[in-house]
Amino acid sequence: MFVSQVSFPDNITYKHCVVIQLHVCVCLQWEEVSIMDEKNIPIRTYQVCNVLEPNQNNWLRTDWIPRSGAQRVYVEVKFTLRDCNSLPGVTGTCKETFNLYYHESNEDRESYIKESSFIKVDTVAADESFTQVDVGDRIMKLNTEVRDVKVMMRKGFYLAFQDVGACIALVSVRVFFKTCPLTIRNLATFPDTVTGADTSSLVEVRGSCVNQSEEREEPKMYCGADGEWLVPIGGCLCNPGYQEKGGTCKACSVGFYKAKSSDAGCSKCPPHSHSLRDGATVCDCHSGFFRADSDPPSMACTQPPSGPQQLISVVNETSVVLEWAPPRRLGGRSDTSYSLECLICQTGSHSQTGSKALLCLPCGSDVLFSPDQTGLKSTRVVVSELRAHTHYTFIVHARNGVSQASGAGAAQSVSVTVTTNQAAPSPVSSILVTDVTRHSLSLSWQQPDRPNGVILEYEVKFYEKDQKERSYRIMRTFSRSVDVTALNPLTVYVFHVRARTAAGYGEFSSPFEFATNSDPFPLIGEGVNSAFLLLSVSGVGILLLISAAVFIISRRRSKYSKTKQDSEEEKHLNPGVKIYVDPFTYEDPDQAIHEFAKEIDVSSIHIERVIGMGEFGDVCSGRLRVQGKREIYVAIKSLKAGYSDKQRRDFLSEASIMGQFDHPNIIRLEGVVTRCKPLMIITEYMENGSLDAFLRKHDGQFTVIQLVGMLRGIASGMKYLSDMSYVHRDLAARNILVNSNLVCKVSDFGLSRVLEDDPEVAYTTRIPIRWTAPEAITYRKFTSASDVWSYGIVMWEVVSYGERPYWDMNNQDVIKAIEEGYRLPAPMDCPVVLHQLMLDCWERERAERPTFSQILNMLDKLIRNPGTLRRTGGDRPTATLLESELGSEVCVSVLPEVCVPVSSVCEWLRSIGLERYGDTLAAAGYTSLDSLLALTHQ
Repeated sequence: MFVSQVSFPDNITYKHCVVIQLHVCVCLQWEEVSIMDEKNIPIRTYQVCNVLEPNQNNWLRTDWIPRSGAQRVYVEVKFTLRDCNSLPGVTGTCKETFNLYYHESNEDRESYIKESSFIKVDTVAADESFTQVDVGDRIMKLNTEVRDVKVMMRKGFYLAFQDVGACIALVSVRVFFKTCPLTIRNLATFPDTVTGADTSSLVEVRGSCVNQSEEREEPKMYCGADGEWLVPIGGCLCNPGYQEKGGTCKACSVGFYKAKSSDAGCSKCPPHSHSLRDGATVCDCHSGFFRADSDPPSMACTQPPSGPQQLISVVNETSVVLEWAPPRRLGGRSDTSYSLECLICQTGSHSQTGSKALLCLPCGSDVLFSPDQTGLKSTRVVVSELRAHTHYTFIVHARNGVSQASGAGAAQSVSVTVTTNQAAPSPVSSILVTDVTRHSLSLSWQQPDRPNGVILEYEVKFYEKDQKERSYRIMRTFSRSVDVTALNPLTVYVFHVRARTAAGYGEFSSPFEFATNSDPFPLIGEGVNSAFLLLSVSGVGILLLISAAVFIISRRRSKYSKTKQDSEEEKHLNPGVKIYVDPFTYEDPDQAIHEFAKEIDVSSIHIERVIGMGEFGDVCSGRLRVQGKREIYVAIKSLKAGYSDKQRRDFLSEASIMGQFDHPNIIRLEGVVTRCKPLMIITEYMENGSLDAFLRKHDGQFTVIQLVGMLRGIASGMKYLSDMSYVHRDLAARNILVNSNLVCKVSDFGLSRVLEDDPEVAYTTRIPIRWTAPEAITYRKFTSASDVWSYGIVMWEVVSYGERPYWDMNNQDVIKAIEEGYRLPAPMDCPVVLHQLMLDCWERERAERPTFSQILNMLDKLIRNPGTLRRTGGDRPTATLLESELGSEVCVSVLPEVCVPVSSVCEWLRSIGLERYGDTLAAAGYTSLDSLLALTHQ
């Protein structure tokens, strides 16, 4: 039974700990005794020493202890213990341990608690025990033990100590819990926080920004079980006009400013500006100085320029060349531009006084300025299409970025007045035919738009179109019409007309074509004889049909049209197609990277984790936040420290290459970081990684149509590269990336110059032999055709789900096998048409291989007709199967473009491997090559 209550001394503190005041209730067997400690200072203890009696069960219990928000409390017990061997007459009832218990409760009103209600914490043993008593004072050895208790269920708890037969004295008991103290990290305040319930738990705490600051990223820290703060994340930035000092945000002093939260600190006001108060976000310009809206706050205030100098004019008939010198004072800026004002000036009489005055009006829109009239950076302009014998005034204005802000834009100018000379007339704009016969044409035209004087006569030059001006005739007339006779019937003639004034002949008009007639009746205007038109159209139609039939039947056999080898021929065949520019042709690699790639602010990039290791450094994934756009996931390649100039050039060249491409099946370059270290290349993030690893991970899980869809995407990307005259040189499944939608994109453009950069001995070690065409291995001849060979290997990799090409053969064995005609066999369950396309890509002669355009067309047809993908190499062809294939677009050939020079139906069937259907076609009435023209899919 508990009978009394006393307090232990409270003279010990703990770092990051809260000590709980403690009272105890003592059982009758425990005695409160005063003893001397090591320093001979008297202290009060609770003792029990009933070692001679068996079955001891002596309890000492504390009062109710409030939990105070703690989830785990710590109990420190200091005690002394008598060694049982030093007690005479003890036969086995003596113990050298005691037990610690606790009991949780919501309130302090439990005067009696059953022993069974307590939960045992631990059995406590002494590290040292005393053995003797000297002159009535104990020479004791003090033990200190700490135990932790999880208390989470109730508002408070009791502690209890059980003696089971020891000679023990409790000197002191401390109950406390740990907290992480209030702190400031990254300009965020984190409050005093109680640790978690488990010894390994971390309590997440969100911080609040200090005064005059804003969140950069949500500030968080974790409170560890030992009362220490861990893992600071995010933080705050001082507001504009404030900077960090000692964990707080202090206002910028007078003469300093801070424009953005992201700025490192307050900066001194730029030249010609000042700030008159603390906390300035921008410095005001001095009087007479200005700042444009687009100028950053860090830029000095500037002035508008003075007027241009030394304006010189040179008149050439109806053209004027104007040149001038830049202003003497540019105002401290480099964005000076010029604009030209053109005025036509004439002398007129004043309506009231009758005096003569010079009247000036703006020039018309027909006046031409080269290079332009406004926004000029050069100091020379050619003005043309002016009127002859006319006074003009030209005013050249100089402006810069602050001219409009200063209101002085119109005053900074210089002018000159000129008079144009006599000039030849402008060309005749159009010629009309008014009468057509077998041997004559009647023509008429309008006066030139700019006669520049009195027209004295017109000159007509004409010739037969087929002669191309090798033999022409000239007629002259004073009127604006002419009858041209002695012409050949049914002949196209080309006509030019020009006018002459006192200043001479003008230029000939553009060519106009007219044809004479074969009908003896004249054709007036557009009233053409309908019978003649019908006969002509019918004749042309018959000729076209005959030509088409002859072309189809007699077309020479050509398995594929020749692969485009020469980039100049490519440009001729495809005018307007964007052509790839090799970044290594630039002397300065930074010029190429800035021309083809966008610079990204490193603060917009948030790196999350490392996903791989590249040739130049780590490859990470993260997020890109560009102002005005949604956040996207990206892949980040970085250039490791200690790089050489060559490594930097090679690293940036890949970005210069990628930046020129824009296609859904080419990896997209988001931008680069070159203005700080480390250098980075930012591309779109492809969730499923490389194609070969992705296929091996999902072996056998896709349909044939899905695999063909992947191949179609790769072919589309390679067609785009081929059209740009770019040769990849390292096309392989490992260099194809796959996103979450199974879209395949061509990547890794780092091998494009390996032949130029590597020495002879390093050639075969760098070139991927298993994927490379024979002519590229032997002669280093890389073309789009060699990329087609590599594409065939990629097809094999896809259909075989990432199998290694040529298995465990070494490179020399692969080269030898290919030279001897060996080709990879069809993978398991590979459709016949796909393996045939692979074999076509592996033709020894590169001109025999298909182009990427033909490959893309083939795959599109296979996707539209999935029935053609059913037959695999393990299937035996049957009549029913072949008949079903005859209903598709690839019924008789891997590529329907293939044509064969044959002389009979049987020969044609033999050439395509279907000679067994000769009787079937004959029975249906297809007995001649002409009849095959009517053959349909049905």
